[in-house]
Amino acid sequence: MQSLHVLVCNAGTFALPWTLTKDGLETTFQVNHLGHFYLVQLLQDVLCRSAPARVIVVSSESHRFTDINDSSGKLDLSRLSPSQSDYWAMLAYNRSKLCNLLFSNELHRRLSPRGVTSNAVHPGNMMFSSLHRNSWVYTLLFTLARPFTKSMVLNSGKQHSRQGSQGQAGPLWLGM
Repeated sequence: MQSLHVLVCNAGTFALPWTLTKDGLETTFQVNHLGHFYLVQLLQDVLCRSAPARVIVVSSESHRFTDINDSSGKLDLSRLSPSQSDYWAMLAYNRSKLCNLLFSNELHRRLSPRGVTSNAVHPGNMMFSSLHRNSWVYTLLFTLARPFTKSMVLNSGKQHSRQGSQGQAGPLWLGM
């Protein structure tokens, strides 16, 4: 690859039942965070050679509702890839998004002197997306919450996904 000026890390899953990947890690953590981390590591030299370049990590406001430290304040790696008995889908999602934010901040600290910036962005409340399709409970919750969010856009009497309009505004703005 000759050059890469903008990389948007936007892979994500939500509300999956507990499963392990073939690498032995919890799936939500591996898809939502480690996939981005690995891709950026593979492309880091290309990004630096392409400077100015940008990495945009799509995170979530839900990072605010969790932590990855134990009661003494030390990093607890078992929270990132929990056992089945300690697993809750919402916490797994929140923790993966916190890792996205921490990763983006550290990536910026390390690569900005070389002309590569990194930003994390919250795309908005995705109540009209299919992110929650793996759980009828979250589907119901999102359906009930939808009228109270900005996630619904009306156009000619039809409902359109925020993903196709406002949800892309943050990542696109950062990429320009």
